[in-house]
Amino acid sequence: MAAASRVDGRHSTAAGQIRLASSQGRWVLLATVLTTWLAAIDTSVVNVALPAIGQDLDAPFSALQWILTGYTLTVASTMLLGGAAGDHYGRRRVLLVGIVCFAAASTACALATTSAVLIASRILQGVGGGLLIPASLAIIQSSFHVEDRARAIGAWAGLSGVAVGIAPSFGGWLLDQGSWRWVFLINPPLAVVVVAVALRYLPETSVPQATERLDLVGPLLGFIGLG
Repeated sequence: MAAASRVDGRHSTAAGQIRLASSQGRWVLLATVLTTWLAAIDTSVVNVALPAIGQDLDAPFSALQWILTGYTLTVASTMLLGGAAGDHYGRRRVLLVGIVCFAAASTACALATTSAVLIASRILQGVGGGLLIPASLAIIQSSFHVEDRARAIGAWAGLSGVAVGIAPSFGGWLLDQGSWRWVFLINPPLAVVVVAVALRYLPETSVPQATERLDLVGPLLGFIGLG
């Protein structure tokens, strides 16, 4: 492996050699933690907003159920596909695709005028989340020096867990400040930060031996079976 690589036209440490205490190491950790925050917060924060959503959109109970489970269902169904796609096409590339998909779906959620549109947007948002979660962990695993890898993963897991803890309170605060739509509108600005940091600091990594075809049928069957 080369000692250095080029990221966005600037000199950066190569994948597998980044030290956690370095400037690039901190930026890599920030980007991966933020991506996990985006996916994790939307798993639980919408629970707080459900009463307001139901009242505003005149949504029945079954629709409210699918607003929640449509997201978690697609996240669970696409995570393995997201991990395999990262091995094939590059973890940073898959993370960028996932973050753009997630941000676009979040915007669609915020603009939804019916429960059906919101459910469809949440399903698309789950696809983005299913790409983000495995890519963020794989980037840490492949980017950091072996001596720092365990600490980097521990920091990623600990900081990501904070998101789950603060999500309900954060969602309640957003509702107090405006409407339930702010729960989704907070995602695109964070996504812009992740994209900027990823393009500047994240090295691209993949598995050259990953030559098998991606299994597209498996996630589809998982979606149908879980649904």
